[in-house]
Amino acid sequence: MSKKSKLIIGISSRALFNLDKSHEIYEKEGLESYRDYQIANEDKTLEPGEAFGLVKKILGINSLYKDENRIEVILLSRNTSDTGLRIRNSIEAHGLDISRAAFCGGESPHRYVKDFGVHLFLSSSFEDVKLAIESNVAAATIISRDGECNMHSENDQLKIAFDGDAVIFSDDSEKVFHEEGLDAFIENEVKATTTLKEGPFKSFLVELNKIQNDFDINQCPIRTALVTARSAPSDKRVIKTLREWGVRIDESLFLGGMSKQHFLKSFQADIFFDDQKKHIMDAIETTASGHVPYGIKNKQ
Repeated sequence: MSKKSKLIIGISSRALFNLDKSHEIYEKEGLESYRDYQIANEDKTLEPGEAFGLVKKILGINSLYKDENRIEVILLSRNTSDTGLRIRNSIEAHGLDISRAAFCGGESPHRYVKDFGVHLFLSSSFEDVKLAIESNVAAATIISRDGECNMHSENDQLKIAFDGDAVIFSDDSEKVFHEEGLDAFIENEVKATTTLKEGPFKSFLVELNKIQNDFDINQCPIRTALVTARSAPSDKRVIKTLREWGVRIDESLFLGGMSKQHFLKSFQADIFFDDQKKHIMDAIETTASGHVPYGIKNKQ
C-alpha cells in the first residue's frame, strides 16, 4: 500500500495550554518578568487550553493505523526555546505525541505554516491567524471561555462543526446578503447556475475527508457537521457544491437564522468554526470555538 499524505495541524502554545497567568505577567510586567516566571515554573505542568481536547482526540486517531501516523500536530509558538521549555515539558507530561516545533522569539510563526505543510492553524492570536489565512491556510482564532475548559466529551469520536459561507465556501453569497438583504440573497441562490466557490476551510475539509475515507462510515473516528444559517431554498446550492467537490459532510443543519448554540451542544462538537464573532460568543458557553477572520463580515 502506498504511503498516504499526513493531515498536519499547527497550534500555538496558548491554544494548547492555559497560559493566562503567564500572559498576564507578560502584559503587565514585560518580557523579562515573563521569562523569569516561565523558567521558575518550567517543571509545573500547564493545564489544558481550549484546543487541548481536539488535539488529544485527533492524535489518538493515529492508534487506529498500524504502520503510519496519518495525523501530525506541530507546535508553532511566539515563545523562545528558553521560555518554551515549560510548554515542551507540559506536552510530555500530558502524553501528547508532538515532536516538531517552531519557537519564534516574539515573531509571528505564521511564516512557517507553509514550510511545515500545515492544513489547519489554530492560535489565540488574531494577527497570526489572519496572516495565515492570507497565505491560503485554513486558520482560526481560538476564543477563550471563562472557567475551566471542557476537555472531556462523552465519546472518543472527534466531532467538528463548520459554518458554511466564508468558512467552507467563499463569502460571495454573504456579500449579496450583506449589501442587498435577504430577498436578494435568496434570489441569487435560486438563480445561480454555478456551484459555490471554495472558502478558506475547503482544503482542510478535503484532507479530513481523506482520513474519514480510510474507515467504514459506521466506524469512522471523525464526524463532521455543517451548521449554517441558510435554509430552503438556499440549501440546494450548498448540497450541489459539496457533491461536485466529492466532499462528505455527515450532518447538515440548515437553521434559517436560529441560534447555533444548542445544536452544537446536541451534536457534541469538539470544536466549531464560524466567521461571525457573535456566533462564536454564543457557542463558547458549551463548545470550544474558533473565529475565522475572513470575508465581508470581518471587513469592518
